[in-house]
Amino acid sequence: MSAPQRTPIRGWTADQIPDQSGRTVVVTGANSGLGLATTKALARRGAHVILAVRDESKGRRAATEISSGQPDARLEVRLLDLTDLDSVRAFADRLRSDLGRLDVLINNAGVMAPPRTLTARGHELQFAANHLGHFALTGLLLGLLAGGDDPRVVTVTSTNHRQGKIFFDDLTGERAYSPMRFYNQSKLANASFGWELHRRLAAAGSAVRSVLAHPGYTSTNLQTSAPVGMVKVLFGHLLAPLAQSAAQGALPQLYAATAPDAASGHFIGPGGVAELRGAPKQVQLASAATDPQAGRRLWELSEHLTGVRFPIPSGGEL
Repeated sequence: MSAPQRTPIRGWTADQIPDQSGRTVVVTGANSGLGLATTKALARRGAHVILAVRDESKGRRAATEISSGQPDARLEVRLLDLTDLDSVRAFADRLRSDLGRLDVLINNAGVMAPPRTLTARGHELQFAANHLGHFALTGLLLGLLAGGDDPRVVTVTSTNHRQGKIFFDDLTGERAYSPMRFYNQSKLANASFGWELHRRLAAAGSAVRSVLAHPGYTSTNLQTSAPVGMVKVLFGHLLAPLAQSAAQGALPQLYAATAPDAASGHFIGPGGVAELRGAPKQVQLASAATDPQAGRRLWELSEHLTGVRFPIPSGGEL
């Protein structure tokens, strides 16, 4: 399957988000950074936003912050730890019990360049939080999304996916771990998953769109909360003056989640030099992200590691 044709997007801002009244959106990592900016913008346009957060107290503080400026904001805070697959299942089970449908899932949360850390199930932390948790969450919520109004899954990746490689023979970094190499791996996994989800949904004739986005270089706590050493110094301090605001960095994922012409399979990023900042535009995925054999291999591995099977066919022979 070839990538959708790229078309220009001129000067799009959050003021152009269509009315979201009556729509329900889940935003992972909604208590800070891009997630908080995304939640604010969607709530302002009338969406019922579920803040899916690892720390409920921080989530409640974020909801209070939004409500102080938007008293009519429709917000919920729910616990979700993407590194814990039991937490992912519990979140999805409660959502399926409480909701009749879901309109948008924004897979936004992430961690960047920590020291080598394994989850309770033995998965490398970045691969677990950035990819496996979102893979499982999407699969478990796909039934709710299928009943949604113009339903979409937005997967947030990074330009770093273009430097990434999936270390199928060393997923946990036991042999050779580098914080940034394994961050890049997780971002390539995000991009590959978003594209492969698009391919499978299209083959199944599903109305659910799988749209990808990246924020460019944006000032958030991603660069300071987990990285160590020179990564933290470089991205968290030395280059920080060059970064755009979280509100600006959130525009690509907001466009992907709401714009009528954000088609399934599109990849939206900033339109400035090197895609570091600027208004959203359609950009190019790396060939590694759209490689069908690699996509199928990662998908099948992710199903095995999470125990989650998507209720859609593989789309036939590649």
